[in-house]
Amino acid sequence: MRTSELSKIKVGVIIVAAGESQRMKGVDKIMAPLGGKPVLAWSIEAFEECPEVERIILVNSEKHLGPVKCLKIDRKWTKVADVCTGGQRRQDSVAAGLKMLGRCEWVIIHDGARPLVSRDVIERGLQAVKETGAAVAAVPVTDTIKAAGKDLTVIETPPRSHFWAVQTPQIFRYAIIEEAYRQAKSDATDDAMLVERIGGKVKLYMGSYDNIKITTPHDLAVAEYLIKAIEQ
Repeated sequence: MRTSELSKIKVGVIIVAAGESQRMKGVDKIMAPLGGKPVLAWSIEAFEECPEVERIILVNSEKHLGPVKCLKIDRKWTKVADVCTGGQRRQDSVAAGLKMLGRCEWVIIHDGARPLVSRDVIERGLQAVKETGAAVAAVPVTDTIKAAGKDLTVIETPPRSHFWAVQTPQIFRYAIIEEAYRQAKSDATDDAMLVERIGGKVKLYMGSYDNIKITTPHDLAVAEYLIKAIEQ
């Protein structure tokens, strides 16, 4: 696709799935079967079905490039423009995806290990991001939170109402996330942290408690249960 065509794209998506599945006890979480299709296919198809999304870039580990390209053909994904190799860290993988995506108005970054993202969550994010140029899905923390020292002695119990568990999608104006990655000097646990470091304002919007991340075999079993519950 030519640069002039890329500049006309309003919403582009980067789906990051380059992790090593270290806590999956030998199970390849990205290609693991879930509700009759691979885990990765769920999130891709959620974005494929979202009318606002025009272009999707998949970032995978090198060992998955071949299988994912075959999956793209088999499942007839029309918005998946390219599949590229990720880096050692998640933020290296996102940077590779940004380079491949090219300039657009809005960039959605999503973890491929969150298969149950819904169209509602995506569309809420695209509305919320217009306020500050950066918006992330999150849910209120339901457990009591305690801060503790190295000896595990409680230091304080902060008000639970102040805390949200952050998810993906994380959505940004292209110029903001591009600048955040250009200035990135150290590790970050999510993309919003990089935007915060350059002084950007990040808006939280309501995600979904079903939008879980697959990190262990137990999570995969929970996701299977949630799919059955949703389909009933």
